[in-house]
Amino acid sequence: MIRHSAPLATALRIARRAIVVLALLIGGYATAGLVGGALPANAGWTPPAEGVRIFVESNGIHVGIVVPKVAAGVDWRGWAPGADLRDPRYARYDHLAIGWGERAFFLDTATWADLKPRTVLHAARGSDATLMHVEHVPAPRTGGDVRAIVLRPEEYRRLAALIRASFAPGRIAHRGYADNDAFYAGRGHYSAVHTCNAWTGDMLRRAGVRIGRWTPFPITVMAWF
Repeated sequence: MIRHSAPLATALRIARRAIVVLALLIGGYATAGLVGGALPANAGWTPPAEGVRIFVESNGIHVGIVVPKVAAGVDWRGWAPGADLRDPRYARYDHLAIGWGERAFFLDTATWADLKPRTVLHAARGSDATLMHVEHVPAPRTGGDVRAIVLRPEEYRRLAALIRASFAPGRIAHRGYADNDAFYAGRGHYSAVHTCNAWTGDMLRRAGVRIGRWTPFPITVMAWF
């Protein structure tokens, strides 16, 4: 039997307790997120037979909203012009993929390979430095990580107004990951409670769409559609 010195034994006990507390926190957060994502808001909402077709798409970490550039009286072309892109020719695409998130998380995590624990912890602690990520894209194909939602014109106009209110005034563009995207300063406080996915759920919920009351994870958004 191995005997540890008193200081080492104390340190091991503290480490074990810290691991247990951390596991409980993570488990509690995950459970709360799944429950919040399963409780419906706007429970009576149903999609119309005809209307404005938007999309939600997930890359496994982040869920964004894809909107047509021109629909129901909403025109995004002057809001996110081709001049903000590394290659303005991509502005010919007829849709925008829009997401909100924490600045360092966005800029330092272009791919899964770039994801670092310190970036996740920094974002989870909370930050007022947020960005809007805008990509010029063709209409996506549904299936897998892309789902379509049909909105009434008034619902879509409400959604567009909510998304636009998430941009900071001035809409100064910053270079994106590739030739077809750009970042803009955002509004709002990012935290483990108000994640990029919670923002997406919040936009849809406030527009009137049936979705979970709290949607911190990709699945808590995508499972509704």
